[in-house]
Amino acid sequence: MKNNVNLQPYNSFGFKATAKYFIEINDVSELKDLIQSPEFKQEKHLILSGGNNILFTEDFFDGIVILMNNKGIDVLIEDGDDVVIRAQAGEDWPEFVKEMVRRGLYGVENLALIPGKVGAAPVQNIGAYGMELKDSFLQCQAMDLTTGQIHIFTNEACCFGYRESIFKHELKGQYIITSVDFQLSKQGKLKLEYGNIKAYLEQNDIASPSLQQLHDAICAIRDAKLPDVEQIGSAGSFFKNPVIPVEQFEVLQNRYPEIPHFPDEEGMVKIPAGWLIEHSGPTDTVSWKGWRDEHVGVYEKQALVLVHYGGGQGQDIVGLARRIQKTVEEKFGIRITPEVNFIP
Repeated sequence: MKNNVNLQPYNSFGFKATAKYFIEINDVSELKDLIQSPEFKQEKHLILSGGNNILFTEDFFDGIVILMNNKGIDVLIEDGDDVVIRAQAGEDWPEFVKEMVRRGLYGVENLALIPGKVGAAPVQNIGAYGMELKDSFLQCQAMDLTTGQIHIFTNEACCFGYRESIFKHELKGQYIITSVDFQLSKQGKLKLEYGNIKAYLEQNDIASPSLQQLHDAICAIRDAKLPDVEQIGSAGSFFKNPVIPVEQFEVLQNRYPEIPHFPDEEGMVKIPAGWLIEHSGPTDTVSWKGWRDEHVGVYEKQALVLVHYGGGQGQDIVGLARRIQKTVEEKFGIRITPEVNFIP
């Protein structure tokens, strides 16, 4: 375990912060040793899994930062077209998806290029382009941070919702996911209806895309609208897409006929938060999209992405996010909520 470690390389926003203690976990046995140590029992802790969905709001974390870096991808079951794959929590998520596509396995292809690690994917129930992690999630193994015992959580036990799971609420801070099992298939129907997929395929004269072509298309779409975190700090999509009652949506649609929307659960409609942000702003005549303060701003190609240009602090993003929330609510009557986890 190291002392006073700079966390700037470990968060995609690139904010400077220091951890009182820092440890990298390469094996589950190391994790068990850690939670039995005096330091772990005395200090608060933060589980870091890529640092792509967190915002350090202060410049010092007074506790232990745990970086999960255990690796391995194994076939557990292969029965006809059905394949169960186990991936260790420290595996890079984009590389995992790429490997599944390379093997010709369907089930996670629309989740290509979402930054982070496998262990964080169930916590957030990551999703994109009409697919969510829960669609292919079979179960996960997680260590109880009190006893060191490994527990298995089924799909149902995880209580998945839109960017939600039991690990963000009832069991927050009580377990660390060590590995995840996926139910994949050698045959599958591609999901092509959501977002810009259809338009991209038509523009590139791809009438019947293969699994690999769909994966590559989604990577290209994401690359075109998201910043390179090596150049500009960000956490990807900052806000969740709000889900509102049909009655509320119909009122909005009368005022804004062009408002994009997608059906959600019965009686509810999902609105793209990026559209709401783009169509509001710091003034009545200026959009948030492309807006920039000295150190932070809103990405010019995607209003859903808040960015750090360097030299700023986490509180700069907090302040910007609150201003955006306020203007969106004032104009549309919708409260948008952050998808990013704020770390005090």
